[in-house]
Amino acid sequence: MFRQFLGLDKHPQTAQAAPAVAEPTPGSAAETATVRRIVARLEAMPPDEARYLASFAYVMSRAAYADLDISDEETAVMERLLQEGGHLDESQSILVVEMAKLQARAQGDTEDYVVTREFKSISTMDQRRALLRACFAVEAIDGTISAEEASIVNEIARELDIERDELNAIRDEYHEQLSSVQALRRASGGSSV
Repeated sequence: MFRQFLGLDKHPQTAQAAPAVAEPTPGSAAETATVRRIVARLEAMPPDEARYLASFAYVMSRAAYADLDISDEETAVMERLLQEGGHLDESQSILVVEMAKLQARAQGDTEDYVVTREFKSISTMDQRRALLRACFAVEAIDGTISAEEASIVNEIARELDIERDELNAIRDEYHEQLSSVQALRRASGGSSV
């Protein structure tokens, strides 16, 4: 379904909406029905909107996976950002983020560039800046942006054609979370850097 949202799937399938079921238990048929209802709601979105949200979520997952782990805290930030910026409800944002995380882990090396360039082609410069800011927010949630994470955001910025000065301006918002700044502070006894 995720590849379908991005327009990478040549044979889209349609999902059937399942009847309403109250509070499913994990692994139950009711849970499966709930997931199918969510999928049906996502598939009912205008294709351009679905592609935008799927690629936005994927690129955030790419940033989160820079350290080869996507934490619960990073997941929560991605879900919140999709709810706020994508106007998704909680269940929809959970599903989109989980699909994006799965794809980033499984297909990252092959899909990273393709999906990021896809996002560039369907977004405005303001939307690209918002995505870059979201990537920093996801990486900073644990209090530190590692060199590996910063490197991935630099790569994402290049693929989105975001100028270096714009990247630096956004990075400055997360200055205190950069591991290099934190290391310099520790080495200098805590004085400002």
